[in-house]
Amino acid sequence: LPGLHVFAVAFALEVSVGKTNTVMALNNSNVLLPCTFTTCIGFQDLVFTWYFNSTEMIYHGKIKSKASEPFLVGRNPRVEFVGSTTGKDNNISIVLKNVEFSDAGKYTCHVKNPKEKNAQHNATIFLTVVQKMVEADNTVTLIIVGVVGGLIGLLILFMLIKRVVLFIIKKTQDGKKECLVSSSGNDNTENGLAGSKAEQKAPPKA
Repeated sequence: LPGLHVFAVAFALEVSVGKTNTVMALNNSNVLLPCTFTTCIGFQDLVFTWYFNSTEMIYHGKIKSKASEPFLVGRNPRVEFVGSTTGKDNNISIVLKNVEFSDAGKYTCHVKNPKEKNAQHNATIFLTVVQKMVEADNTVTLIIVGVVGGLIGLLILFMLIKRVVLFIIKKTQDGKKECLVSSSGNDNTENGLAGSKAEQKAPPKA
């Protein structure tokens, strides 16, 4: 029945290695291989195993319940468990120590939960080992930053030009007002009104 199928999916075990399934590590460094699992109905005597290239077991652990931390069943001496299952996340991550070029490959985190009728699920990480880290090509980022910076610069320039133009227009209008006042004074002079030059030039007394 479709309804039962949806119900089964809702309670299914799920394993995740995060947003990306590729990890890059420097030769002779330690690298974290992340893995978490989720289950809606909880777990009991859960078994988790890490595999290298699908066949070589590099870590094997068991977890009695949510209240207890995992205990080791078997592991490669260069692998260290760094997770915790009593906190919020059911973290079963490991660290691979002193990475070598031969360690490059596929790492699978496999989980089996007896409480969910032995439901099993896994997630995979691909490890690349390099001699030195190469800086990422930031050309696209630089182009975007340049374009955005250029647009901001143009906007500032436009605002400055606008202010200068408005300032010039204001000054021109103020100048026109002054011109109007002075031409008005000239008209008064010609008409011989009070305060004009005509009044100042009185005829000489005989």
